[in-house]
Amino acid sequence: MTSQHSKTSVAAISIFASGGMAAAKFAVGIAIGSLALISEALHSAIDLVATIITWAVVRVSDKPADDEHHYGHGKLESISALGVTALLYVLAGGILVEAYSRLSEGTPPPTISAVPFVVLVIDIAVNLWRARALHRAARETRSQALAADALHFASDVMGSFAVIVGLILAGLGFWWGDAAAAAAVAVMIALLGLRMAGSTVQTLVDRAPEGAQEKATAAIRSVPGVIDVDRLRVRMVGATTFIDTIAQVPRTYPIDRVEEIKRSAQTAVDKAFGDADLTFTAVPVARNNETVRDRIMVIAHNSGLAVHHVTVHDLGAKLTVSIDLEVDADMQLEDAHDVANTLERNIQEEFGEDVEVDVHIEPLEPELPFGVDAAPERVQIIAAALTQYAAGGEIHDIHNVRVRNTDAGEIVNFHCRAAPSMSVIKVHEQVDAIERALRRAFPTVKRVISHAEPPRA
Repeated sequence: MTSQHSKTSVAAISIFASGGMAAAKFAVGIAIGSLALISEALHSAIDLVATIITWAVVRVSDKPADDEHHYGHGKLESISALGVTALLYVLAGGILVEAYSRLSEGTPPPTISAVPFVVLVIDIAVNLWRARALHRAARETRSQALAADALHFASDVMGSFAVIVGLILAGLGFWWGDAAAAAAVAVMIALLGLRMAGSTVQTLVDRAPEGAQEKATAAIRSVPGVIDVDRLRVRMVGATTFIDTIAQVPRTYPIDRVEEIKRSAQTAVDKAFGDADLTFTAVPVARNNETVRDRIMVIAHNSGLAVHHVTVHDLGAKLTVSIDLEVDADMQLEDAHDVANTLERNIQEEFGEDVEVDVHIEPLEPELPFGVDAAPERVQIIAAALTQYAAGGEIHDIHNVRVRNTDAGEIVNFHCRAAPSMSVIKVHEQVDAIERALRRAFPTVKRVISHAEPPRA
């Protein structure tokens, strides 16, 4: 059963129960002349009105956001609860006025019989069942309107007990018992209204739920990649928790990694709150462990430049930086030099004027042209040559050799193996030597791409 169907079903059942019990108590109260019983009947009538409003409201409060209601329709439940609170205060005031009048004038006590007691006992049983059902549905659906309705019916039980006490006092000869019981019912209604008004107004003025900010902050901080949370705001709209946060992420992360952090944060708050709508604003910041090379790569990335082979030397008194800058192969030298100078200035602004920067300009490697697989005989020749050049070294098991013919020349891909304990720099040096030997022996080879891996377990 969906939450929407659960809410409307419980509210609809409550309508019939409220109507039946209100009519029964009112009829008996008029018959025996009991102000307390009439007051309780009027209270039940207000509950009937409240339940009808609740039934109508919950049918639309779960509708999704639209062009006019960007946060959905959940606040309708709070507005309905506030309207019911106003009705309760009007009823409580009227009952108190009438009770005071009867106490002042010494109105005769009601006629006592078993009928009002039977009606009240049935009313207590029905209200206990309804309060429990509504409370369970409100907890499951996080509906403020159903929670208010459950509180109504729980208070009705206390009101019915007060009426029973008043009738017993009247039966024992205390003429004021019934009017006093009516006044007690009015006070209970007023206290109920005060409690409802407090929680409803807090929701309408967007007061954050107790502990929600701390829970949301902890959930977001637990996401890998989030450095810290700068700001976080929480508001409730119906059953949905809306969270707006500004969080710090490493500035070296690419956009797709930042998007992954946002998705993980949404998952984290959903797990913490059940139904949450997260607005996540990422602020890139420098981490404490960010290296000079990291900072230079950020500078180049922010300028839209392709750089590689960034070398940094700390000479104690100053830093020296060497960079390979890739530019369009057809760009004029003067324009390329301006790009390089701009990069140098940006680096000096970051690290100080005394930093020494050398930028090597080279043509941007074009995308590999369209090609076709070479003949098997050619692949065998290239594979045999690679195996020969690797012989005697620590690189072995040349495999998965592929050769493709393109307009720019042959493109060779191969896999090889090395000892797991070898350092990356040593593997690179030995593989690079094999690649150079292959290009010397086969001038038609344009590019060689290798993949080194440890031996199979």
